Amino acid sequence: MRAHDPFILEAMKALKQTRTARPAAALAGLLLLAGGLNHAASQQPPPPTASETLRVDVRVVNVYCTVKTKKGALITDLETSDFEIREDGKKQELRYFVRETDRPLTLALLLDTSISQKAVLPIEIETAAQFFRQVLRPVDLALLMSFDVNVDLLHDFTSDVEQLQESLQLARINSPVDLGPFPRTRTAGTRLYDAIYLASREKLGPEVGRKAIILVTDGFDSGSSKKEKEALEAAHRGEIILYAIGVADPHFYQSRGGTLIGASVLKKLARETGGLAVFPRNPEQLRRAFEQIATELRSQYILGYTPTNRAYDGRFRKIEVKVKRKGLKVQARRGYYAPTR
Repeated sequence: MRAHDPFILEAMKALKQTRTARPAAALAGLLLLAGGLNHAASQQPPPPTASETLRVDVRVVNVYCTVKTKKGALITDLETSDFEIREDGKKQELRYFVRETDRPLTLALLLDTSISQKAVLPIEIETAAQFFRQVLRPVDLALLMSFDVNVDLLHDFTSDVEQLQESLQLARINSPVDLGPFPRTRTAGTRLYDAIYLASREKLGPEVGRKAIILVTDGFDSGSSKKEKEALEAAHRGEIILYAIGVADPHFYQSRGGTLIGASVLKKLARETGGLAVFPRNPEQLRRAFEQIATELRSQYILGYTPTNRAYDGRFRKIEVKVKRKGLKVQARRGYYAPTR
């Protein structure tokens, strides 16, 4: 497909709406569109003339992190001097430090509605509604997506908890809410990676501040156009933390002679982005899992530094955050992609 195709322009225009409460719009088919788009390289600006003001380029990398004891208790009283941060093994100078509790949140809740979730979807919906009531404030924004054979936007960004709770009722097992302009070509699958990619790149990516995706799924992917690596890269580029709640119906897999294999995937997604993967076994543990994520989102630190490597090469840079106090562990993203000019 060509970027000037009228259908593509229409589709992209519909998707680019952010922070606007609107009816549910289907996202299925976007990957087919995005795959055909040729992004033009950004043109280099002309060199400044003598009369122009010289501008100094200062690039800051922000890292949100959570610190815990070995038993999982949150530590919220650390100071700048307690942290050490390295990029590709080289120590960096911290220039910015904040204990994060009140800064606005921008969230995306991604709900697995594939056939394997049929027995557990009702309690997932109920508990997700409680999560929205608990975590969202007027300054926060959240959206709701479901994924199965397609990826659907059930509600766009809003701070209205009641609207989100109502939209949760639209979630149906393998029955997409077909209210959008996009073609439906998938007949089977669980498009986990596509959902992460879309939420990261098209919705959360353009937003600023603290951003997180909460996945409620068994972690199994089938039929996605995007691979795990591409989904993870989209989250890294959008500076998004991934939290995963691994919910599965063991009877579904046992009845089909299969085994649950998604736990390792969810752990990796969370670990690489500085989030958390939790695997509740009953409704009460599911409720506590949502509560744990809500608490962590209100108990973060922000570390900011200007990297000593000033190259605009687009490469992935590894980040390592340590605390000097013994017996503590840090949750922080494992790296970022350097910008390109």
